[in-house]
Amino acid sequence: MHGPWMALRSLSSDQSVKHQKLKPGTFNRILQFAKPYRRYLLVFMATVVIDATLVVATPLLLRSLVDDGVIPGRGDIVTKLALAVALLAIADAGFSALGRWFSSRIGEGLIYDLRSQVFEHVQKQSIAFFTRTQTGSLISRINSDVIGAQQAFTSTLSGVVSNSLTLVLVAIAMLTLSWQITVISLLLLPIFMVPTKWIGKKLAGYTRRSFELNAQMSSTMTERFNVSGALLVSLYGDGAGESQNFRGKARSVADMGIKIAMLNRIFFIAMTSVAAVATAVAYGVGGHLAINDQITIGTLLAITALLARLYGPLTALSNVRVDVMSALVSFERVFEVFDLVPMVRDSVVTKVIPPGMPKVEFNNVVFAYPSAKEISLASLEGAAKEEVPDSGIVIDGISFTCKPGSFTAIVGPSGAGKSTISSLIPRLYDVTNGAILINGIDIRDSKIDDLRRLIGVVTQDSHMFHESIESNLRYAKVDATENEIWAACDLAQIGGFVRSLPNKLETVVGERGHRLSGGEKQRLAIARLLLKAPSIVILDEATAHLDSENEALVQEALKVALIGRTSIVIAHRLSTVVHADQILVLDGGKIVETGRHEELVAKGGLYFDLFQRQSLGLSEQQSSTD
Repeated sequence: MHGPWMALRSLSSDQSVKHQKLKPGTFNRILQFAKPYRRYLLVFMATVVIDATLVVATPLLLRSLVDDGVIPGRGDIVTKLALAVALLAIADAGFSALGRWFSSRIGEGLIYDLRSQVFEHVQKQSIAFFTRTQTGSLISRINSDVIGAQQAFTSTLSGVVSNSLTLVLVAIAMLTLSWQITVISLLLLPIFMVPTKWIGKKLAGYTRRSFELNAQMSSTMTERFNVSGALLVSLYGDGAGESQNFRGKARSVADMGIKIAMLNRIFFIAMTSVAAVATAVAYGVGGHLAINDQITIGTLLAITALLARLYGPLTALSNVRVDVMSALVSFERVFEVFDLVPMVRDSVVTKVIPPGMPKVEFNNVVFAYPSAKEISLASLEGAAKEEVPDSGIVIDGISFTCKPGSFTAIVGPSGAGKSTISSLIPRLYDVTNGAILINGIDIRDSKIDDLRRLIGVVTQDSHMFHESIESNLRYAKVDATENEIWAACDLAQIGGFVRSLPNKLETVVGERGHRLSGGEKQRLAIARLLLKAPSIVILDEATAHLDSENEALVQEALKVALIGRTSIVIAHRLSTVVHADQILVLDGGKIVETGRHEELVAKGGLYFDLFQRQSLGLSEQQSSTD
């Protein structure tokens, strides 16, 4: 019954793929991926052909064993043919195992190639891509669609060849043995096909719904089991309500599983019954033919054995278009990701940024965030909708220069464009117009990797991987020695804390560093920056969410980090930038004031208003404390 089960899996596939049209050139691109495995494919297909031939050979040998050996009483022939049947069975097992090895080699190789290339390509995408893409959908491309794609060269290809060859050989053998039984057997085919088609259609719907329900249940677990979600549930959630909500989703998954299991069992019962009826008819008709000496008993036994190998391939081939299209569509979905050109990429001809302390220049820089069509795929965005309005101009023709080794502060109200500037310098985005120069070289003309090696960034919420402190620090410098790591920790005012931990540098920081306080995480981020030893330091509100005690420690660490480097600091708390060499005041994407702290306070403009407001707020806070 292996054939019918394969047929059921084929029939339960999503039938809608039959109506999808592939993009021109898809098939040629698929063949390019198969090229490294062409020798394996040839050997694999040879094993499939041999295996299909052996399916027919065994019943024919059994026919000779009965007619030429058992009935005439020729023991020698019985022994020889029985031994031949046994050897064929061993050979069949051997070729099956060999085919499986080549199939695995091809399949896993293709999965490895596709996953590696998709991962590498996605890593090159701009930050804008990740701000829109649903992580689960992207992971699905790397997992489910890649596996679906490799099936084109393993189960789908082998299934088509094996079923086609088996069907042809079985049909020829049966017609040769008895055309009467063969015709009657084919007339019974609709009895086999009707329940299979019906169950397959129902099962396709149930399977699709099962995937949806499992996705909903998994999404609930993912959201509740990460640190942020667990914290929200603890503070605001209703434990009983959460359990009831999850139980409802889990119950739906279980109920759907029961329906699928019952359909599979009904299919098995139906196929067993149909096979029994077909065998009974064959024995009935063949028995009468044998009595009338129109066929031999060996022929009757051989033809009933072949009958069991007829319906499975016929049913599977009736749905071959769905199998092939499912695999091709999976390839096309993977190619969609490959075809998404990174918004930020190296130019054809690159230039080297001259060595020395960097001078950073903004020359009439204009920036507007790119539209969804430029940076992402709708199919990766979940509930993405067409965006009619664009983001508008975020940075509007600004120009300024950061002298080598200087400390430049950028301040302004929320939404003024401060953080956008910090994203443009390391080319997380490219400017829309104008240019950013480092030592006279437009950063778009330099290699991205070379540019980013010069730059170290600390944001207001520095990310940590769910790994050890040492692993998170080595991310900045893979070959850092332990002494270098401890030196960076000490300079960042975090060395004493790390030494106090039971596992010291081997301590795992937890998801997104949640096992650390905000101040501890920021000081580790500064230690990471010091290990990298960049020439340009960008601080994007690195102390915005810290209490006064932690802020003091972080500020002490930052003093060390800024020494001997060209520094650009985005600041919310103006008290942290009063000693800056220059302060740029942004409002509405434009620089409205420039100068040192004393000069800007004396002007009585926007900076003075911001500073006075913060000073007043601080005074009120101190009064309430007193």
